[in-house]
Amino acid sequence: MCGRTACSLGADNLRRACAYRDRRGRRRQPEWIRAERYRPSYNKGPQSSGPVLLSRRHLQQDADSSERVLMDMRWGLVPSWFKKDDPSKMQFNTSNCRSDTMLKKSSYKGALLKGKRCVVLADGFYEWQQCSGGKQPYFIYFPQSKDAMVRRKEGDEEWRGWRLLTMAGIFDCWEPPSGGETLYTYTIITVDASKDVSFIHHRQVRAGKGAAGRMPAILDGDEAIRKWLDFAEVPTQEAVKLIQPTENIVFHPVSTFVNSVRNNAPECLAPIELGAKKEVKATPSSKVMLGWLKNSQEGSPQKKENDLPRWTSQFIHSPSPKKSSADILQQWLGKEGEPAAKKHKA
Repeated sequence: MCGRTACSLGADNLRRACAYRDRRGRRRQPEWIRAERYRPSYNKGPQSSGPVLLSRRHLQQDADSSERVLMDMRWGLVPSWFKKDDPSKMQFNTSNCRSDTMLKKSSYKGALLKGKRCVVLADGFYEWQQCSGGKQPYFIYFPQSKDAMVRRKEGDEEWRGWRLLTMAGIFDCWEPPSGGETLYTYTIITVDASKDVSFIHHRQVRAGKGAAGRMPAILDGDEAIRKWLDFAEVPTQEAVKLIQPTENIVFHPVSTFVNSVRNNAPECLAPIELGAKKEVKATPSSKVMLGWLKNSQEGSPQKKENDLPRWTSQFIHSPSPKKSSADILQQWLGKEGEPAAKKHKA
C-alpha cells in the first residue's frame, strides 16, 4: 500500500518540474488551478491534500485533452454518489485502490470509466519494514541523474533537480447534498510490490495464506503519463494496461522521525545508516546542516524559490542511471557522509 508520501517542491518549482511536450511537440508547463491551496510537505498522509496532474478537458469541455493542469486535491477518494453531508463519515478507506478490483468496486469504477485519471506527484513514498525491534521506515523514489544539481543560469526556465515520482491515480468530484464547493479527491492505485522492494512490503502469513505486499502503480516516463491522462484519446481498457509494477526505483532507510505525520522536516527523508542509532544525530555539523535545510525549505521566509536548485523536467529528459541517487539526495538535502541508496539482494 501507499500510506505516506513527500512532496517538498514549492508551487512554481513543481510546475517547472512537470514540463512536457504537447501534441505539436511544443514545450509546455501545466497551469496551476488554485495554486494558493497547495502546501509542500516532507510527510503527507491520507486526508491531507497533495498535487496531481490531470487533463484540462475535465475542467473545460472544449480544451485539448492532451493539455495538462496541476491541482491540489484531498487524498482519499470521495465518490460522487456519496450522499451524506460529511465525507469523513465514509465507512471505508479510499486512500489506495487495488488494481485488480478497481473496475469492480463502485467507489472507483464509475470515475475510472468516465476517464477521471490523474497522476499523483511526490518526491517519493515511505514504507515500513517489520523488524524484530519494531518497524523500520524506508524512502522509495526514482533514480536521479548526476546533473540534478546543475546550477541555474540567468533566464533558464528549465527545472534542474529532483525527479518526481509519478503515481497513477483516480479522482472524483463530490458535491455536498446541501450545496457548497465541489470537493476534488483522489486515490492512488496499487499493484503487487516489485522484487526489489518486496522485502520491505513482506506481510506475515496468516491462517496458511500469504499476502503479497502492495506498492503504488508508477508511471515511468512521459509516454506512460500521456496515455494515462489523455482519456479522450486512450480508452480505459487501454490505459489500465499501463498499471504494472516497476523495477526502476531505489530506496534507503530513514529515521523513525517520519513515523509521526506531525513531523514535517527534511529529516523525514534523509538517509540513515542501519545499525547506528536511527534517530537524527545532534552533532555540531548536523545541527549546522539541519539549520541550513530548514532555512532553505521552500516557503520559508529565508529563501525564495528562485534561489533553490533546479533541474530539467523529468518528463522530457532521458532516464538516468540508478547509481548515485542517494548521493544526489544527500546533496539536495545539503548533507554529506550518509550511506548510499541500497537495493535489496536476495
